[in-house]
Amino acid sequence: MLEKTERLIAEINLIHLKYSAEYFETGKVNKVNLTQTLRHINLTDILQYRLNLHESINDYLISANVQDISFYYRVKTSESIQHKVARYLERDNQYPTNNILNDIFGARIILPSEKIGEVLNKLDDWKEKYGLKNWYLNDKNGYIGIHVYFKNKSNFYYPWELQIWDIKDVEANIANHKLYKRSFVNQ
Repeated sequence: MLEKTERLIAEINLIHLKYSAEYFETGKVNKVNLTQTLRHINLTDILQYRLNLHESINDYLISANVQDISFYYRVKTSESIQHKVARYLERDNQYPTNNILNDIFGARIILPSEKIGEVLNKLDDWKEKYGLKNWYLNDKNGYIGIHVYFKNKSNFYYPWELQIWDIKDVEANIANHKLYKRSFVNQ
């Protein structure tokens, strides 16, 4: 499982780089430094990126070396993005856009409990080896998961996220996501 987790990280990183370069380096779309706050980013550009990613991600995943790895992925809905942007724009304290919209593409892998420690011990090495943005262990409000972020050392590419879950935390994490991440559906 450790080898497959590292390979998944490597492949997502490669897909992120290839997709981002093909999307942003064409000169056909607005390329914005995402260290700026959301107040300086055009929502239409964000949603255009999201739509293009949604329509093309499977083309990239098909050619990746991940066919033997069980993982899940999604492209964040435009409604979820709009809700997240609105929530953050209401705050007095503004953060860089690439720290907020760091999960327009998100993947998840679920590992046996005994493998989580091994992954935690390797993440600093993998961060260096693959040039990852960062990683951290999220442990709050009943949710526990390792979050790994890909940006390929570019402040012009939206980061992507990989969540690594312990199998024993799956039910609680899903319940937590329903409560905190999907609340915009009920509004």
